[in-house]
Amino acid sequence: MSLRHVRRGVVAGLVAGLAFGLLTAFVANPLVGLADGVAHDASVEGGQHAAAGSHHEGGLVSLAVTEAVSVVSAVLWGVLLGAVVFGAAFYLLEPAIPGTGATKSAVAGAAGFLVVSGAPWLALPPVPPGAEQALATGTRLQLYAGMMVAGAVAVLLAGLAYRRVRRRRGRALATATALVPVALLAVPATLAPAPGVEHGLPPELAAGLSGLVVLGQLALWAIMAGVHAWLPRDDALAGDTGGAHVGDGGVAAD
Repeated sequence: MSLRHVRRGVVAGLVAGLAFGLLTAFVANPLVGLADGVAHDASVEGGQHAAAGSHHEGGLVSLAVTEAVSVVSAVLWGVLLGAVVFGAAFYLLEPAIPGTGATKSAVAGAAGFLVVSGAPWLALPPVPPGAEQALATGTRLQLYAGMMVAGAVAVLLAGLAYRRVRRRRGRALATATALVPVALLAVPATLAPAPGVEHGLPPELAAGLSGLVVLGQLALWAIMAGVHAWLPRDDALAGDTGGAHVGDGGVAAD
């Protein structure tokens, strides 16, 4: 595998992870703190407020550490996704990815989102922090992993269907056909056990927190795909160095 493929994916993941980390630290974390305060508001007494005030400095330090950990964790997560999806997987599957240039990056980003988040969320939708779930942790992990596998299979079948139909019937019908395996993900999601979530938050706040999770993941993959498309292509770099890497990886032309 060309190191340029991996490096391109890592850089895309690094930028996207940093953006996602800043969103988590300065938007998501304060909202989670607000939700936690709302959920426990009835149990908070005046004496507890006074005690909290005496530890204000320690709270600021703890908040700074939490935000720093959020950013670092997001960066590492972005780098991992970039290396795996836009590095290794893109290197192996680029000939089968529809489109050319930036379109390939966009399709790879959409496929990555579907496998890592979209498909699992069909069975286990994002929940507000602190929510109680009826399913055991082990069951949820197995269900999440199973839906990830189903999402990966759907993506591969969609790509195969697109290529076969595209040659004979054109792009529009090929696109519609490729969406069929993705739509069929609703079948295992329907058969999955209900998550059974309970929380004490107002519906608007709970919906906002769940929506923020979805928005954050969409932004992560969109930025990753955009940066990946913006970075110089590997074949272009090879051309600049006199074609020293011709045939490196055997990637077909778009």
